[in-house]
Amino acid sequence: MSEEHRPDREFGFHTRSIHAGARPDPTTGARAIPIFQTTSYVFEDPESAAAYFNLQEYGNTYSRIMNPTVAAFEERLSNLEGGIGAVAFASGLAAQSSALFTLLAPGDHVVASAALYGGTVTQLKHLERKLSLDVTFVDPDRPQNWADAVREETKLLFGETIGNPGGNVLDIEVIANIAHDAGAPLLVDNTFATPWLCRPLDWGADIVVHSATKFLGGHGTSIGGAVVDAGEFDWSNGRFPIIAEPSPAYHGLAFHETFGTYGYLMKLRAETLRDLGGAMSPFNAFLFLQGIETLGLRMDRHVGNARTIAEWLSERDDVTQVRYPGLAGSKYGELVAKYLPRGAGAVFCFDLDGGREAGQDFIRGVRLFSHLANVGDAKSLIIHPASTTHRQLTDDELAAAGIGPGTIRLSIGLEDAQDLLWDLEQGFAQIG
Repeated sequence: MSEEHRPDREFGFHTRSIHAGARPDPTTGARAIPIFQTTSYVFEDPESAAAYFNLQEYGNTYSRIMNPTVAAFEERLSNLEGGIGAVAFASGLAAQSSALFTLLAPGDHVVASAALYGGTVTQLKHLERKLSLDVTFVDPDRPQNWADAVREETKLLFGETIGNPGGNVLDIEVIANIAHDAGAPLLVDNTFATPWLCRPLDWGADIVVHSATKFLGGHGTSIGGAVVDAGEFDWSNGRFPIIAEPSPAYHGLAFHETFGTYGYLMKLRAETLRDLGGAMSPFNAFLFLQGIETLGLRMDRHVGNARTIAEWLSERDDVTQVRYPGLAGSKYGELVAKYLPRGAGAVFCFDLDGGREAGQDFIRGVRLFSHLANVGDAKSLIIHPASTTHRQLTDDELAAAGIGPGTIRLSIGLEDAQDLLWDLEQGFAQIG
């Protein structure tokens, strides 16, 4: 299609969920994105090969670094999040650690929400010990906590759109301003919201990470993650020599000077992904592309079911607390209205009167809910965090994350809501 006949149109979310990053295969005409199950690619000639490896030209060299199927997934997710680009990884934690590894150096300081996923907290503490970083965890609900924790050496602020599992809603715009006043980027884990419910980059966040394993894929079949960059942060502000100055790991290349707004993403791909090797498989990328095609449709049903169940639980005498930010009267009501107008996600916790024993009995009683350590599946899932996903945390850390001995985490799926309510009733009947 010639430029003069190309439609000048801003396509909607559902259209982009289906079409972004995917084009008919030019060789075969296949409409579905092919699975390029290959390790490597034949170079045209020695000169072009050298240009690829010098990053003077952009092309496929090795599937650990780039792959056409994975690239389609990266382009689609970046498009939906409103970023300039994305880099995919083998898991959400691989994406997260790579995002941190790319911009931090020994002696740097990170301010992070204390209400993060337990695996994230553990990863940050592990990186703190291994890489001589300093991490301060703060109660994310008061912006002043973030501002008070910032130091001269602070290089990153890190939170989740919707906290796992406490349901804390991050005041993204305010925290982004605090980060930028300190000359640091804000990184937001948007796994629970997905770009259908919230786009953190629109509110000032600089980097978004995802566990694609969850709602993006939507069917519990594949492990993967991604990093999306807004392309707005000034990495040459004098505080990030690791990105702005010549890199000894890439023959003196200065990534930000050379690639401008793509400097961080290029370093993330060409150095971190190349050297740490957490590459997404082409087959998993293909499955994630299929999942994203129905992302908005699925999220609406997830959210509708979650709201129905949260309201039902909140009326029971044997439930002491329901931590769903979408409930009427939630302390996060204003933040939900601002950042999550389509709904407050589908993962939340409630607390049973009866503690740990009641929680374990409850899980024994359910039939439709699957007892496993995942969220974001089409199937409804249930777990007791204190003895599983957050088992590695101390009692104080559990309390900071909003987890008690009788806390039950639900990931509400796509089943009929009345069937899920029936199943939860079986759990209550089992207690004691």
